[in-house]
Amino acid sequence: MSILEFARLVIDALEAVDIDYMLGGSLALIAWGEPRSTMDVDIVISLPGDRISKLSAELKQRQMLVPPEILLDLLVQPEGDLPVNAIHLDTGYKAELFLLRVGDTFRQSALSRRRLIDIGEPLGEIFVHAPEDLILNKVHYYALSRQPKHIRDIASILVVARDQIDWAYFTKWARQLDLLAVWLEVKHKADEYLNQNKR
Repeated sequence: MSILEFARLVIDALEAVDIDYMLGGSLALIAWGEPRSTMDVDIVISLPGDRISKLSAELKQRQMLVPPEILLDLLVQPEGDLPVNAIHLDTGYKAELFLLRVGDTFRQSALSRRRLIDIGEPLGEIFVHAPEDLILNKVHYYALSRQPKHIRDIASILVVARDQIDWAYFTKWARQLDLLAVWLEVKHKADEYLNQNKR
């Protein structure tokens, strides 16, 4: 099983329970940038409390053991941003499910602006982050980790999807999330990366 086939398996479970979701992380680069290898699938989900047990059962059918109480605990947790880890027993692939919580206005905004994109087989039509929301997330995680992979990812989005980015929306949220200064640093590094790779 490939990582894309695993991602389809996770999305099948979400769709079986009629849960709103959007694919993020490096796999979303298939839609907006240059994909890179990964062992993880990052997905934001809006999980109503009455579907917790159903989602747990659907994941279990697909060889991912996520007890309902784990989903509930992270859904009501008041602080932090820990995902639910759904690990595939046969392959070791991991889906990180980020639960939309009450008061998370940025993720709510991003979910309302998700794009339905036909990625091709094996994923087919799936919901992904809009490119500007994906960049905002990567700027945020760069601020936390300083990992250069986020620079490369953002640089590829700026090349592939530049004309599709809503820069007014991006700037509004970068300001609101206190990411403007980090964005200027990231933009400079992304430009440097692109210039170096022109040669």
